[in-house]
Order: sequence, then C-alpha cells, then structure tokens
Amino acid sequence: MPELDELQLIKSDLSDGVLTIRFNRPEKRNALNLAMYSALCEGLRLADGNDAVRAVLIAGSDGCFTSGNDLTDFMTAPPTGADSPVMAFLHAISTFRKPIVAAVTGSAVGIGVTMLLHCDLVYAAAGAVFQLPFVNLGLCPEAGSSLLIPRLMGHQRAAELLLLGEPFSAEQACHAGLVNGVCPDTELLAIARQKALQLAAQPAAAVRLTKELLKRDYAADLQKTIADEGAHFMARLKSPEAAEALRAFMEKRKPDFTKFA
Repeated sequence: MPELDELQLIKSDLSDGVLTIRFNRPEKRNALNLAMYSALCEGLRLADGNDAVRAVLIAGSDGCFTSGNDLTDFMTAPPTGADSPVMAFLHAISTFRKPIVAAVTGSAVGIGVTMLLHCDLVYAAAGAVFQLPFVNLGLCPEAGSSLLIPRLMGHQRAAELLLLGEPFSAEQACHAGLVNGVCPDTELLAIARQKALQLAAQPAAAVRLTKELLKRDYAADLQKTIADEGAHFMARLKSPEAAEALRAFMEKRKPDFTKFA
C-alpha cells in the first residue's frame, strides 16, 4: 500500500497480510496532528475494505509510540464536531472489523493509551511508560476510555489513572489488563509482528466474527460514550483551565488551577 500521507508522518507497509502503520514524527515525539489523524482514518478505512489486509500492526518510531495529541494543533484548530479528523479516527479504530495489534515502546500518552483500548492485542517494551493526563490539562477522557477503562480494571484503578494522571509502567499496564505482554525493547516489534502474522493466518471470517462477538455487549454504549466524551472534550478545550494548562506547557512551568472553581 502507498504511504498514508504525503509528508510520510504516517508510514505504512503491507506484507504477508499484515498492514504495518507507524507514526513517523520523531522530532515531536510522534505527537498526532490533524493531518496524521486524517491519514490514520483513511488508512484504516481502506484496510477494512481490502481483502489483502488480514491484520493491522500499529507502532511508533525512534523509541516512542506517541506523546498523544499535538496540543498546539488542538488549541489553535480544535475539533468542532463528529466529522473532525480526531473523531473520524476514533470511529474508524473503534469499529474496525479486523484484528489490530499494537507495539508500544517509549512514551504512550493520552490518546496513545486510549487507542490501545480498541486494539485486540497489545505488547509493550519493558521500558515503555504510559500516561493519561487529560485532567492535568483541564480536559476529560476520550476514545470511550471512561467506559472501557473501568470495565477493564475497576473503578478505583481507573480513577487513579484518569484523575491523577500519573505515569505508569509497562508492568503496571500489563497487570491492569491494558497490555498482553511485556517484551525486551529490542524484541518488541518482532514479537508483535509475529502475533499479527498468526492472526493473518487465521480464517479471516471467523476472526472478524469473533471480534464482533467479543464487543457485542458494549458496542452501542461505546459509540455513545465516544460521542459524549468528544462533546465534553471540545467544550473543555475552550475552558480557562485548558488555556492555563497550555500556557504552562509553553512556559515550561506547573499550571495553577487554584483560581478556578
């Protein structure tokens, strides 16, 4: 398959039934901007309808999965509706019919974590670090994470990760059920690709049906949650707290939220 965008911020390669999609913006720690979301959405849409693609492998580059949303991009050109690039990407990955494997190395922040909730198998390098800093930025959870994370690990653990927004390790992610396995950094991509190849070799229709059945009891609630979270997230982007968080980020200081009720 061709590259997913002209600047090659998202790279793709189809081999042996596995479409490998890699974030390729290392100078920004693979922060996802609007063009990257559009490319990811289009790539998943094409892959869903391409019989040659039997599994997808998502990975980062240069020791980093993704640092999450490009904050400057988000604040200067915020999403405004369900047709915005980020919302289109969330719909595409959450409804994708074929199996998705993720290989996480380095940092996985924000949507870099929540997108993993829509992957079927997730493997992390031993040195990977995860973080869900939405509240820290004056924002709220997205990608259906307020539904899926409590289902995965219970309310208290979900509250700890989402309300405090502290970094957590690959081992903690594995213990919580977010990650299937922790691998040596140098072996991660090979192990994740081997799992993707195993999935690609399975009967495709049976794999798709099994994935659908695994998600059937919450599929409708998930789409509603993604939409509700998205509306709140877009409103929060205009909030004084989010503005203070962005200013503090740019000024390399700790934000002061005490002046806001």
